[in-house]
This record gives sequence, structure tokens and C-alpha cells, in this order.
Amino acid sequence: MSLAVQGFVDCIVKLTQYQKAAGRELWPAPCYTFQASFLSDQQTEDGIDKRFIRMNERIRAREVRVIGDEGEQIGVMPPFEALKMARERNLDLVEISPTAQPPVCRIMDYGKFLYQNEKREREAKKKQKTITVKEVKFRINVDDHDYETKKNHVLRFLDEGDKVKATIFFRGREMTRQSLGRQILERLIKDVDQKGLVEFRPRQEGNTLHLILAPNKKEGGAKEKPHAPPKPGPPPASQGGAQTA
Repeated sequence: MSLAVQGFVDCIVKLTQYQKAAGRELWPAPCYTFQASFLSDQQTEDGIDKRFIRMNERIRAREVRVIGDEGEQIGVMPPFEALKMARERNLDLVEISPTAQPPVCRIMDYGKFLYQNEKREREAKKKQKTITVKEVKFRINVDDHDYETKKNHVLRFLDEGDKVKATIFFRGREMTRQSLGRQILERLIKDVDQKGLVEFRPRQEGNTLHLILAPNKKEGGAKEKPHAPPKPGPPPASQGGAQTA
């Protein structure tokens, strides 16, 4: 044995003796319990982690608290008894709270549970409304026809639920006539007053003047149902009765 190896072995022996004399571990057992923010996306509504879930034979606790497939409390029992109950119902035993004392397990159809969650998430994404900002550009020398065309574009974007950024770009000597640009934007605000709200008033940024309009929430509300016409009443009864010839 070389001197280097012998010296390493002697060092390990001395460290071990020091460990026993001190009554503590120099190399504590590794801890594999960790929490990370990126795992929060994998959590479901019931607190079940899709990636690191333990179910059926993978549950290693001595005792577990069991919840039935209809939410009823069954009690505390060994995992093999709970698994037997789940097998009798053709279901799975899923560990939903591994940090509890004892761990909590639930009897459920895990495949159906994941399918319903994914379906619910897809439906929620379909109902989400993505608001985009559409830009409409004006010039200070815009004529009435072009102005009406661009105003109709603004009204259409607002009806679709999008925000609109109205922009006026000044070139060269046009910077000395910024008041004309403000007049155009103020005119646009008045013309779309019934459809949009001013989110940002006209403001200057370099050689650009712009404002931002948002759709009017009142326009997106439920429309009032037209009142039904009153039903005609019964014909008035004839007084005096019928006369015979």
C-alpha cells in the first residue's frame, strides 16, 4: 500500500473516532425533501402533484388516513387494507397529502380525475379573452374621408373588445403644429365616446402624439330584454243579456 493511500485511510479512521467521541455525525444523511416554485404549476385543485404522486403499491407509509370516493371519512388503516378496498371498487388509492400524520389517501379513479382536470383547464383557456392593442395612425393633414375610415376602424376594434392606440407622427416642420394633432385626437375622443373610454389622455413622446382607448364595459354588458306587449284583455260582457226576436 502506498504512503498516500495509507495516509488517507489513517485520516478516515481518526475522523471516525472523533465522530464517535463527539456523539454526532460528520456527514448527515442527505435530505431529499425540497420545494420549488416551478412545481406549483403541476399542482391540481386537490393538491395532487401530477409528477411525483404515489399511488397503490407505491405508498410506503405504515398507516394512512383513507377518504372514500364520495368524500366520506373511512378511517386510519394500513395501506394494504385501503388498497384492497380500492380494488374491490375497481378504483385507485392515491396519496393526496404525504406530509400529514398519518398521510392522507383517497380512493378515486385517477385516470378519470386527470382527464377531467385537463378538460377543465382547456375549457378555461377557451373562455379567456386576450385583449390586444390595435394601432390606428393619423396625419395632421388628414381629410374628412380618411378620418371617417380610420374612425370606423377604431369603433370596430372597440366592439371586438380590443384596445386602440391612436397615433399621430410629426415629420419635420410638422412639430411646430402639434396643436392640430391634439385637435384630431380630441375629436376622435368625442366621436367614439359611446363605445370607448380614454385610458391614457393624448401625450407627447418625441415626435409622436398618441392616446389609448379601451372598450366601454357598459357596452359589453347584458342587453335589456324588450318588454313584451301587454296581452289584450277579455272582451267586455254585454249588459242586459241577449234579446230574442
